[in-house]
Amino acid sequence: MEKDKHLGLRIDSETHAKLKSLADFDGRSINGEVLYLIRQAIMEHEKEHGKLQ
Repeated sequence: MEKDKHLGLRIDSETHAKLKSLADFDGRSINGEVLYLIRQAIMEHEKEHGKLQ
């Protein structure tokens, strides 16, 4: 089984604070919120342009 990948991400303080608020509102960790948002973006892209590999 393949291990989870690590992604370092630098964001400014204002974006971090807003992301934390969003995550708290949705009952997620910041990491969970980032994964959710990435998956949503991929899903929208695939709807419009077809499956990614």
